[in-house]
This record gives sequence, structure tokens and C-alpha cells, in this order.
Amino acid sequence: MEQEDTPSVLALSRQNLPQLAGTSIEGVSKGAYTIVEEKDPDAILIATGSEVALCVEAAKLLEGKFSIVSMPCAKLFDEQPIEYRRKVLPFKTPIIAVEMAAASGWYKYANHAIVMRTFGVSGKGSHCMDYFGFTPKKIAGSIKEWLGNAGKEMKSHGFAVAAQFEEPAKRNLHY
Repeated sequence: MEQEDTPSVLALSRQNLPQLAGTSIEGVSKGAYTIVEEKDPDAILIATGSEVALCVEAAKLLEGKFSIVSMPCAKLFDEQPIEYRRKVLPFKTPIIAVEMAAASGWYKYANHAIVMRTFGVSGKGSHCMDYFGFTPKKIAGSIKEWLGNAGKEMKSHGFAVAAQFEEPAKRNLHY
């Protein structure tokens, strides 16, 4: 709890989540960081919370190389020097966000987002995750489909995302 000028939150989960290799307190303090790094990856998968573990498992099911970025705090990431942000989210690499909620905000950081597009349903957590496509197998299928279509064009043209250009954000109490 080093933040003295802004609110802080502890986000806990009832899910049985793995302790992922590559996670670090230093990385969290930067808002986003690479937990699985590949040289010249086919794509970067970016997520926060429990979705990070889903990305790690989905990447294992795919052919090719995939870097995984954990983004626990977009606001802290926005405050980092542009060089750091471009290192985590480099040019000419498709970036795919995975979020078990709405896409709100992800298109600043990603070229594509695998997200909820409807309201939720009631049921056992694992059944709901399967219904909405948030299993490693279904996420891998969505990634493969996007990379084979729009993602292929994105990679050839090198479309960028806003986070690669903006000056570092200034911290204030109203963000």
C-alpha cells in the first residue's frame, strides 16, 4: 500500500486460481508487465485478474508463440514512460485482450478483445464460463480465428494502439 495520493483496493477472488510463474510485485507497481515473454510473438494476450491464467492455458493450446501481459492497473500503466509501454505492448504485434466483462477501455491497449457481449446468466461458475466462451479451449479458438482473419491484416499493416503514443498520464484524485 504505497499509494498516498489515490485510493487503493485489494481485489480478492473466491476462484481457485494458480500462482503464475513470472508474476511480481515490481510488475504490479507498473500497472502492466509481461509474465510470459516470447521473442517475435505471433500475438500478445493481455488480461487482468483470473483471465491471465486463462490466457496462459489458452496459449499452450495454440500453435505459435504468444507473450502474456498481466495488467492489474491500467492507470498505473498509463503513468509509465512511453518506452516502457512500447516494450510491453510493441508495434506490429497483434494484441488481444481477454476480459470476462465488457470491452470498456481495452481498445486503448488491444487491437481485439474477447469479452462478454451480453448480460450474464445464473448458474455454476464453470458452466457460465463455458457458456460465454471463457475456457482455455474456447479462448484459443477465438484467438486462432481472429489471427486468421482481421489479425492477419493488422499484423501486415502494423496498426498501433493508443497506449503506444500517449504521453504518460499525470496522477490526480479524479481519475
